[in-house]
Amino acid sequence: MPPSVQDGRVTKNKSSSRRSSTRQTSQSNQESKEYKQNQPLPLVERTNALPIEQFKPTYAPTISEPFRLKIPTDKSKDDSTPNKSKEMDYVLDLYTAKTIPSADFEACFGLIELTSSNAYDGSSMGWSPSKKRKEMKLPDMKYLIARRGARNSDNTSAKEPILGFLSFMVTYEDGKEVIYCYEIHLSPEAQGLGLGRQLMLTCEDIGQRVGLEKTMLTVFKSNTKAMRFYERCGFGVDEYSPQPRRLRNGTVKEPDYLILSKMLDNDDPWQTD
Repeated sequence: MPPSVQDGRVTKNKSSSRRSSTRQTSQSNQESKEYKQNQPLPLVERTNALPIEQFKPTYAPTISEPFRLKIPTDKSKDDSTPNKSKEMDYVLDLYTAKTIPSADFEACFGLIELTSSNAYDGSSMGWSPSKKRKEMKLPDMKYLIARRGARNSDNTSAKEPILGFLSFMVTYEDGKEVIYCYEIHLSPEAQGLGLGRQLMLTCEDIGQRVGLEKTMLTVFKSNTKAMRFYERCGFGVDEYSPQPRRLRNGTVKEPDYLILSKMLDNDDPWQTD
């Protein structure tokens, strides 16, 4: 009598049962995997998965358009018209941390070191070139690079020196889908021309086109100039900005930085046509 038939009852062979269970588990895992593969990626992951060649026309279609800014003649190479201003052409380039040319990457790092290393040194974070470089190379980091000049016939920008840059990431912050501005820095000669405003406008425009909730950034309280700039841009202290902490000895420790944010919507008066 087969071992599966005992006392008039039909019983399952244990090894056969285990094989059947294994097949069912494998099939279930495969179906689950196929289901996940067929589901659309969440917005943040879907956006970051795009190669830069697709990201540009989808979320930064105006990036190829040159723009003009008025500059005092004492900040230009031509001083033939004193006490007047002149217009000059500027362009923006967009890169990922992987595609940014090494010379541009080093120029961006140099601007951070020039304009902000002292602020880092005087903060609780401290200044660490290696940590900053590591942050700058995060896979989803993107760079808006500003230069003086116009587009070439092949739509590339003339390799003029970098005047400023803004780095940003499409990411999550406290469960919200945001565009986070990591850095915005201008060379001394480019400050006060409206170039920082143009970089920020472009960053916000990208965030709106992606469909994100808000723009966020971090600023040291000691950087009063940057604080005033962000206020003019419409930023305010975010609800998740760190609060003062009371230490065991009763001393209240104030944070040395703030997290600022700005909601992204189509009726924003900061936006221009």
